[in-house]
Amino acid sequence: MAITAQAPATKTPAKRVPMTSLRKTALVAGVCYLITFISVPTLALYGPVKDHRDWILSSGSHTGVLVGGFLEVIMALASIGTAVTLYPVVKRQNEGVALGFVAARVLEAVMIFTGVVSLLSLLTLRQDLGGANAASLVTIAASHVAVYNWTFLLSQTLMPGINALLLGSLMYRSRLVPRVIPLMGLIGGPLLIIAVFATLFGQHSSLTGLAGLPVIPVAAWEFSLGVWLVVKGFRPSPITAETTAASTPLAYSGVAV
Repeated sequence: MAITAQAPATKTPAKRVPMTSLRKTALVAGVCYLITFISVPTLALYGPVKDHRDWILSSGSHTGVLVGGFLEVIMALASIGTAVTLYPVVKRQNEGVALGFVAARVLEAVMIFTGVVSLLSLLTLRQDLGGANAASLVTIAASHVAVYNWTFLLSQTLMPGINALLLGSLMYRSRLVPRVIPLMGLIGGPLLIIAVFATLFGQHSSLTGLAGLPVIPVAAWEFSLGVWLVVKGFRPSPITAETTAASTPLAYSGVAV
């Protein structure tokens, strides 16, 4: 009787599950949202320029202004990235509101660029007009700082409140993320808008103290949204089902003869 030796069975390596297009979208959008927080250090980096009226006359380092401007440019581009990335998904909930979110993000970025230019132009004045009248330079510098302060109020304070209402309503209704996340934006957004208009009409000199409290839930909404999209992605919902069905090619079954 012949005995056939069998080769030992080898384990087939497990195939890696490919990342779906929806998961990639959620990941990119979440990363963009987290990148928008890269501008937080500018509050300290711009301190010498904003707090000292005669900064333009000094000869100290201006590295902080350059770094701050670079960080804000990255933030502005990431802000546009959040809207452009999410638009194909959230438009299935409400295309008009989704388009408004994209427009609001682009407008926010444009105003951020305006503020950055107003501060970076001070570097040119500082280097090229050192021999000019000191009083005139201080006045010009103060006007540039004022432009930055107002663009900051409108771009990085008012627009996040509007964006929280637009995207928050889409996320709340679509259930793409846990409802507690957009709820923070839906609560903080209107309060932040009210605080900005109170500042515009002179009720508060700046968004500090009680007037700055609405910034906290809006910042928490954006940060938690970014973390959830990176870690978990979109939750199953009718929107994700529609998106998956639309991106899946039709399968044709053959007829056996």
